[in-house]
Amino acid sequence: MLKFETMTSSAIASVELSAEAEGTALLIRRVGARATPARVRVLRLLRAAPAALTHHEIEQALGELALDRVTLYRVLDWLVDSGLAHRHTDAHRMFRFSAAGDGEHATHTHFRCEACGRVFCLDAAPPLPPRLPEGFSLSRVELDLRGRCARCAGEQT
Repeated sequence: MLKFETMTSSAIASVELSAEAEGTALLIRRVGARATPARVRVLRLLRAAPAALTHHEIEQALGELALDRVTLYRVLDWLVDSGLAHRHTDAHRMFRFSAAGDGEHATHTHFRCEACGRVFCLDAAPPLPPRLPEGFSLSRVELDLRGRCARCAGEQT
């Protein structure tokens, strides 16, 4: 299980006033939405996380300022729908969430470890999309390679 430090009220309050929090709010505004405290807090957490997090891990990491479960699910769904976060299912059939990069995730491939849930950016361009039938319109291409990272593969031996 991923260990992630719990943030206290005072720590979150001071960080939310920082330039990093303002940068996160700007990312949200760029997609034409309001930068609510809940959206900023969750997106900041995802951007700082060393690996993709489950709903429960996000709740724990937010600590005293955790959102109620329904609000957190709505914020996560909104972040995914707006392209600011990724959602994938891990080997245990749990959703894991990670922050989308500032446009760079369209130019490379990801490797997702099925054991620990970490997502690795690979220095490899995704393949070209196939030719679509007439009248079709492609909005995005995602390529995820899945398996075990070096650390998890080493634990098996």
